[in-house]
Amino acid sequence: MHLEDYLESNARRYPHKTAMVCGQEQCTYAELYDRVVSRMEELRTSYPQKGHIVCLRALPTIDYLVTYFALHKLGCVVTPLEQNMPEETFNKIAKELEPHAVPEDTADILYTTGTTGMSKGVMISHSAIIADAENLIDGQGFSHDLAFVVNGPLNHIGSLSKIYPVIMLGATLIIVDGMKDMNKFLEAFDYPSPKMATFLVPANIRILLLFCAERLALLKDKIDFIETGAAAISQADMEALCKLLPNSRLYNTYASTETGIICTYNYNDGRCIAGCLGKPMKHSKVIITDQGLIACKGKTIMTGYVGDSERTSSVLKAGTVYTSDMGVLDEEGMLHLLGREDDVINVGGFKVAPLEVENAVLSYPGISDCICISVSHPITGSALKLLYVENEGISINKRSLALFLKSRLEQYKVPMLYEKVESVKRTFNGKIDRKSYIDLSSTISE
Repeated sequence: MHLEDYLESNARRYPHKTAMVCGQEQCTYAELYDRVVSRMEELRTSYPQKGHIVCLRALPTIDYLVTYFALHKLGCVVTPLEQNMPEETFNKIAKELEPHAVPEDTADILYTTGTTGMSKGVMISHSAIIADAENLIDGQGFSHDLAFVVNGPLNHIGSLSKIYPVIMLGATLIIVDGMKDMNKFLEAFDYPSPKMATFLVPANIRILLLFCAERLALLKDKIDFIETGAAAISQADMEALCKLLPNSRLYNTYASTETGIICTYNYNDGRCIAGCLGKPMKHSKVIITDQGLIACKGKTIMTGYVGDSERTSSVLKAGTVYTSDMGVLDEEGMLHLLGREDDVINVGGFKVAPLEVENAVLSYPGISDCICISVSHPITGSALKLLYVENEGISINKRSLALFLKSRLEQYKVPMLYEKVESVKRTFNGKIDRKSYIDLSSTISE
């Protein structure tokens, strides 16, 4: 079955159940499916052949999802793109995709963020969508009576994948346009449902902890679970969220566009293990290569990169996706993320994962964000420099911070240099934009 088959089934089983909410607009499952069928008929003349690739701006609206489902029902392949993408770029991608034929089961082409290189179009099959949904249902407890608040861009796997289990189960989706207005995000939880959940990147969790902790705590009996992913969440933020929401499941998930949804871990389990991503879910398997890199296999993985067989074969081999993420599996079979291979800094022959340093720094009171970078050093070749952001009204003593880190880290992992900055550059999904600091690292004043 395709996701749209579940939508049709739920329109019959739960015709009056609220399917989607976006601002003042709502629609039931019966109304949503009627709109999808009507849109499908409107589009049929434009896309009479199956396999046609259609680019869409991923607007945070019900109407966007109506078109998304309608195109799937017509047999089209949907390419959701950033809602604010320049028209020239949008048209360029659409033109580049025109000549390409894709495998028969292809549902979507999702473009990666491009933070680790050139942006790539990842082919996702209908069967992978269903497998992702079943992984989340089984691994996180999505249910029919859940109302899920989605606030991220609906063209990336982090947010788009949450639509899958909601539609499959006949639950309710609440669409919010990002986190620029935290009041609107929190007001979404006024929806009359006893069980609510959401997905938040770590940067947004930190904002909520800094500015809206009291309001978040008032939702402790209503929030069933919160999932985070896309970037690493610090130990300090994990612990703070556990205290605010003692009865909620708080998940840290390993996923990517290429792999699909792979592992998840409820860190509100009394242990709150930093860097832990849990066990592989029902349709997934994790392998650690001899180089210490994470490889994934199972029903959720991509079909390949559109129009790029060479790049596909370098990553996807014998049904296994080989990533650039470093990790280990513990005695319980749980995956622990150690950072990205490309991010490792060599200090006098010792390899340092900046993520470990940054996690330690974020547990120091008064620091709201940071990045550990490499700078040149006349003896060791490279040295560690910490750029940090202070909380408002706080002044950090650099010597005290260094002593604190010496109590948490091996000596070679403690930064030699410290600099206060106004902000740390991040991508839209909360990942540190490390590429933007590569040139800076060789010119920063020491």
